[in-house]
Amino acid sequence: MTKGPNLQKIWDELSEERRQKIRARSEELEAEYLTLQELRKAAGLTQASVSEGMNMPQSNVSRLEKSADMLLSTLRGYVEAVGGKLNLTVELPDKPPINLTGLGDLMEEPPAGNDPVLTHETLSQPPPQN
Repeated sequence: MTKGPNLQKIWDELSEERRQKIRARSEELEAEYLTLQELRKAAGLTQASVSEGMNMPQSNVSRLEKSADMLLSTLRGYVEAVGGKLNLTVELPDKPPINLTGLGDLMEEPPAGNDPVLTHETLSQPPPQN
């Protein structure tokens, strides 16, 4: 690993075990921040195959991969098209992370003709176990 002279000296003085741990953690962190394009490539797929899974033209998949803002349903469709499952985590100050893994499962059945609504009771329940 080539770094500036001071960092290189520190790196060289670390034990091999410590260097391996640092490399492994670095890889973990890099994997946490994949772009959609990198996610697709990591799954070994082409834009064409994702476009088939999403039932949209390949050019739309290309635009989607460059987009910084999209509907959750679109993101979920993309993730499912590459063989994954989308999970959302909410991090509130001084609270443990809250996983929102299936927003549809949090919806109550509405009275006929009304849209589903989220209630405090449904949000307080633990997520369903798969």
